[in-house]
Amino acid sequence: MSNITIYHNPACGTSRNVLALIRNSGEEPKIIEYLKTPPDRATLTALIAAMGVPVRAVLREKGTPYAELGLDDPKWSDEQLIDFMLQHPILIDRPIVATPLGTRLCRPSETVLDILPQPQRGAFNKEDGEAVVNAEGRRV
Repeated sequence: MSNITIYHNPACGTSRNVLALIRNSGEEPKIIEYLKTPPDRATLTALIAAMGVPVRAVLREKGTPYAELGLDDPKWSDEQLIDFMLQHPILIDRPIVATPLGTRLCRPSETVLDILPQPQRGAFNKEDGEAVVNAEGRRV
């Protein structure tokens, strides 16, 4: 097990691509299926702080109760938004990856390449066929 952690949703193509890119670097990450095992408040808060992004940047709208809950309303504080994410983990955008080089919301999937400690070991194409890494292991 490496010192890389991915907060993963196996039903998400981007999340699957990120996991495959991590593995293409020769690492086997700690995989947390966050819908089954959601982070606690301290962990989620620490991840957001490590990413250096606003809480709203980690909120997922598509396929979630975002609109139903009225989360686009600016009245919600960061703490309240985190409460919603803890109550409805599907609201946490994914995948979030933490490595010794940083923590990122890896959308698009090739964002993970910026924080992987090891280079890619070969070519990689996303599930849709888009080339991300060439045969020499370099970003395309």
